Amino acid sequence: MAKLKITLVKSLIGRKDSHIATANALGLKKIGKTVEHEDTPQIKGMINKIDYLLKVEEV
Repeated sequence: MAKLKITLVKSLIGRKDSHIATANALGLKKIGKTVEHEDTPQIKGMINKIDYLLKVEEV
């Protein structure tokens, strides 16, 4: 299965609580933090919810 490299590029300050919780669930707490996750439907849904805060690359 493919991997995704996800980077937080915008601040979480002033965002909806559910968007902050989604970013935290992905492991993103600080700007510039990068994590790798498997390309699953659950992860894709989380990415789609907060796509305006993220940069996503396939690895």
